[in-house]
Amino acid sequence: MSAAEASRNFSAVLSRAERGETIRIVRHGRTVATVTPPSTNAGRSLRRALEETDVPPFDDDYASDIEAGLAAVSDEVEDPWADD
Repeated sequence: MSAAEASRNFSAVLSRAERGETIRIVRHGRTVATVTPPSTNAGRSLRRALEETDVPPFDDDYASDIEAGLAAVSDEVEDPWADD
């Protein structure tokens, strides 16, 4: 999709991404941006990496820092613009 078309139809671009489509934005024949749906496994990947680490503790707070990080990681992507 051209940059001009994406600009004129930004709401439609977001709707397509929301439905799972990845949209390449092209300017002068060169891709300048990609609009993609959010990753739903980022939290899961981070949690697995933190759980599988064999790195020895760096300081006395290391274990509690890892536990706090794991507790804070969500497997779901939240919409930052959602009305609460």
